[in-house]
Amino acid sequence: MAITGVVSFWVFPLLSSLVWMGMLLGMLLSWVIEDKYRHYDTMASRATIAFISNIGADRLQPLFITGCILTACLFDVGLIAEPILRLKGRLVLYKSTSEKVLCAFNIFFAVVGSVGLICLSIFRTGWPGRLHWVFLSLFIVGYLLSAIFLCAMYQRMAAKNPEHPELRVSFLTKLVFIILEMVLLVCFVACRKRKRDLSAIFEWTISFVFSFYVFHFVMDLYPAVHTVSPQSRFIAPVEDEKPGSPRPSSSATSRQNAGDMA
Repeated sequence: MAITGVVSFWVFPLLSSLVWMGMLLGMLLSWVIEDKYRHYDTMASRATIAFISNIGADRLQPLFITGCILTACLFDVGLIAEPILRLKGRLVLYKSTSEKVLCAFNIFFAVVGSVGLICLSIFRTGWPGRLHWVFLSLFIVGYLLSAIFLCAMYQRMAAKNPEHPELRVSFLTKLVFIILEMVLLVCFVACRKRKRDLSAIFEWTISFVFSFYVFHFVMDLYPAVHTVSPQSRFIAPVEDEKPGSPRPSSSATSRQNAGDMA
């Protein structure tokens, strides 16, 4: 999936973040400009600021459903593409089984978060009932655990590949997002019952920060545009090589990489 060596798998997190940001802005501006800060039936009696699910459970539900499905699917495709690219030598290779296990947990919990997000949009969960909090918890906890496992994977990869500083930059970026989102999440939960308007503000903030989190995966996948050619891909070091033993020729290596690509 590369067109002229520029367009590649990095477009998936880019599109996912743009869809999510566009959906949030569309819903928020619609509530402010068109609905004139309308008090929805699904809002608490004293609440003045609508939660995302309050707006999404009303006339903008088609936008909410479409945005959530596209965001989740595009983001998950980007996450799944990363280990495939690493195994194919398009990105820095794994050097331990633990890195692969952490990546697997990352994808698993991302799918859990996606299921929660999609269900949150499809079912009319504007009422703050049990179903609403189940899907919301799946969404938040799923993606948060996914980020934690992925952050741990990048920490190990950065330590084992100091010649690739972009891995450390990616690790630190993920760590900042995790800490920020956890702080906002604690504030959101703490204000949920007694200060619902403040809790709604924290929910909107968490959601907008999430769009930037998704966008930053462009940084992880973009280097694959430079390894489209088999000759430019990463090659695993030969293990247990005896001194003086012949190394595979460049032509043989090229044929092997071409075979892997096929």
